[in-house]
Amino acid sequence: MTSELIPQLLIYMIVLLFAISAHEAAHAWMSNRFGDDTARLLGRITLNPNAHIDPIGTLLIPIVGFVIGSMGSAIPLIGWGKPTPVNPLRWRNKDLANVMVSAAGIMANLFIAICAFTIIKVLLMTGGFASIPESVREPATLLLEYFLIMNLSLAIFNLLPFPPLDGSKILETFLPDSARSMLAFLEQFGFIILMVLMYMGFFSAIMRPVMGIVNYLLFLGIR
Repeated sequence: MTSELIPQLLIYMIVLLFAISAHEAAHAWMSNRFGDDTARLLGRITLNPNAHIDPIGTLLIPIVGFVIGSMGSAIPLIGWGKPTPVNPLRWRNKDLANVMVSAAGIMANLFIAICAFTIIKVLLMTGGFASIPESVREPATLLLEYFLIMNLSLAIFNLLPFPPLDGSKILETFLPDSARSMLAFLEQFGFIILMVLMYMGFFSAIMRPVMGIVNYLLFLGIR
């Protein structure tokens, strides 16, 4: 890895750690709101990444993926945090709680992506990028781009209805028992299925038009 890529990797990892921490902390916060304090008592309602880091999913795989990707390989950049422990038996209004707790991480990432989008849009419309000191303009721009792209990607990725992603847990609430048992069976192979879909370009095919719309909206009305 060249010295030019080291700052990019550092920015990438900072954004990833924040995005994953926000995602998991949101699950913990929402579960606590519905009466389950399991995650709260374990210190998971925090943006401190130390509480959410999975050595493999948060550090090793993202770093290896970034390095290999920088060499031109079409490896997907993925990452995940330590799962937030919840006890559904303690939830009030269990069906609503299941939907809201599962969706909380998605909403957190979507909120961050919207904030990053808004900042970039304002800077583009006002010419604010030119006012950023040249020495930090490139890393600041990259930081905002990563905040937008990574959090939007995490939100959409987790919406997919494949176990063990949040989308499958939301879908489970509305399915009959027979279909729920099918989801439970698929969860045994969920990671393998997701990896196969990722490497087949399934997620890239979803994100391509989404990013096209985002870019269109970013530059809409800007001359």
